[in-house]
Amino acid sequence: MAELLTPTKPLAVNPLKACQPIGASLAFLGLADCLPLEHGARGCTSFNKLFFMRHFNEPIALQTTAMDQITTVLGADGSIVEALATICERDRPKVIGLISTGLSSMQGSDIPRTVAEFRAKHPEHAGIDVIVAPATDTLGCLESGFALAVEAIIEALAPVGAALRLRHQVNVLASAMLTPGDVEDIKVWIEAYGLTPIMLPDIADSLDGHLTDTGFSTLTYGGTTGDEIGRMGRSAATLVIGRSLDGAADLLRERTGIPDYRFDGAIGLAASDAFSDALGAIANRAMPAKVARKRAQLLDAMVDTQFQLGGARIAIAADADLCASLVAFFVEMGAEVVAAVASAKGQQLASLPLDSVVIGDLEDFEWLARERGADLLVTNSHGADIAKRTGAALLRAGFPIYDSYGAHAESFVGYAGGRRTLFRIADLLAANFQELRPYRSRFRAEPDAARRSSLP
Repeated sequence: MAELLTPTKPLAVNPLKACQPIGASLAFLGLADCLPLEHGARGCTSFNKLFFMRHFNEPIALQTTAMDQITTVLGADGSIVEALATICERDRPKVIGLISTGLSSMQGSDIPRTVAEFRAKHPEHAGIDVIVAPATDTLGCLESGFALAVEAIIEALAPVGAALRLRHQVNVLASAMLTPGDVEDIKVWIEAYGLTPIMLPDIADSLDGHLTDTGFSTLTYGGTTGDEIGRMGRSAATLVIGRSLDGAADLLRERTGIPDYRFDGAIGLAASDAFSDALGAIANRAMPAKVARKRAQLLDAMVDTQFQLGGARIAIAADADLCASLVAFFVEMGAEVVAAVASAKGQQLASLPLDSVVIGDLEDFEWLARERGADLLVTNSHGADIAKRTGAALLRAGFPIYDSYGAHAESFVGYAGGRRTLFRIADLLAANFQELRPYRSRFRAEPDAARRSSLP
């Protein structure tokens, strides 16, 4: 059992976490024909949009109610109504994700009441769903904001009550730790068992980086549709990847009565085996040959890279779901995790096979990595300077990654993802290995001087 340690310093230095509104916006970006609307200051949304655009290298649909000092003091209800009406008339989305921020939470905005006021004033937009996600900046992190938005989506759109089950259809609640590449690989993995997945949210469909014939759109380019969410009540089972989505999973099970399988992650051999076993139980079939071959390839990669990873000293900094999943992966591969820093508390952190986990920032991470002699750092792009200062290698993971092309396409999950990750880590460690300078005696280094000094 790991002890959770929280530094007592009064501020964050070199912050690790991204705020909840970013996470909530990311979840809504996984819905089809959706436009996230952040109820807060213009600068906050611009900051979030910039991070998304640098991470995904794509134009990102994101709007704001543009609260200023006057509306913050006198009330911003009119800004919400006006913003919703403008978006409905101009963009015609199918879903608007209305996200509260730290500023609107501090003001005490009653957003559900304001949405009801909008409905009363503009009945012509009754067909457009407005989903409210309370995601203040003052609590949690990207991961928890993402989870709150997924809960809000289920509350607003998921069916209630039992329905005729489709034995080859499954729901998948996908945590914020998963990249678009991860989500795409999970869909292929599930389909290999003859099952049809409904991903919620599906960022592989909307943020994978693909060109469309229609050109630029102010709405999302793909994602989970409303019809798909409406069919979730007919699935045979729900697969939940990431402990942060336990609340959303509880809500979906309560509304539909569908049994679920929950996983802390899907990185590494043991986690992949657990996921494959669940798919086999749902589909009532043995592991498909092509999946078994990927498993055999991962086993071979584990043998090939054991000399690089065995005993390597690893430091990890990420949101709780990703941090826990990576710790389990490195421990399984024989590495030594010397430091683990999470951006916010998560229930899975206490069960990690470590002495302690720090709830902190990248300053804490750098100090621990330097003090404990880490060979490899695993964190987002903000860790690049730390890697230079400490002399450690850097594996980029998490959000944001803005100094490496194709971060959104990287996949860590499953047998194939685990194999690619092992090879990447081994290459990083090999390239960064610093051989000790050989010992040279003074006689060998300076033969003439040594000979002269030995004469009487």
